[in-house]
Amino acid sequence: MFGQKKTTSTDTTVMSLDETRIPKHVAIIMDGNGRWAQKRHLPRVAGHKEGMNTVKKVTIAASHLGIKVLTLYAFSTENWKRSDNEVNYLMQLPVDFFDTFVPDLVKENVRVNVMGYTEQLPQKTQRAVRNAIADTADCTGMVLNFALNYGGQAEIVTAVQKIAQKVVDGEQQIADITTKTVDDALMTGSLAPYNNPDLLIRTSGEERISNFLLWQIAYSELVFTDGYWPDFDDAELRRCIHEFQQRDRRFGGVKQKK
Repeated sequence: MFGQKKTTSTDTTVMSLDETRIPKHVAIIMDGNGRWAQKRHLPRVAGHKEGMNTVKKVTIAASHLGIKVLTLYAFSTENWKRSDNEVNYLMQLPVDFFDTFVPDLVKENVRVNVMGYTEQLPQKTQRAVRNAIADTADCTGMVLNFALNYGGQAEIVTAVQKIAQKVVDGEQQIADITTKTVDDALMTGSLAPYNNPDLLIRTSGEERISNFLLWQIAYSELVFTDGYWPDFDDAELRRCIHEFQQRDRRFGGVKQKK
């Protein structure tokens, strides 16, 4: 796949970054919680618990770096296929996360946003999400955007349905449908002007997108790192951003030689 590079977590060197070229929107596929736990002969849910602590640390690090939007793939529309025990634990995680971390988010001026089919979540999870959004509504710094019960293909179908309904209602002309029309109809529309990630990171060594932000990552830079999500930290985030800053982003064009 073009525009990708796999990084490792073995180098402990702190990368110096160009502060003028920090990606505005970073999206992360937080992969490897279960394998992290299994390598330590622990139940998979132990990996999810440790992964939650990693979210807290990486959120603060991203905010301090000046990132505008941090989107985290927390639970996909396909994750319901996992065991009842694991799904139930994953549904409890947002409750525990927001219960303990919202005061820190407010202190850091971080606003919570959640995208996905949240109406299908258990009531306790929905309530935790609503409260976190309300409690951080006045924050004006980085947006911590969780993709919760989210799937990229379903998102596109929903956006098409919204646009089609506007056509039926006479609010939208077919000839006037543009990429911005679709941008606005997607679940990331409220994140404008930072709808689309500049940088997409996936942990755990896997090199696939897994139905995440399929429209939005058309020109994102992709970085795959070998370490599991619970081991991801500030230094690894900086390494991924350093890799991003080495890329020549042309968005399909060609830069003229001087």
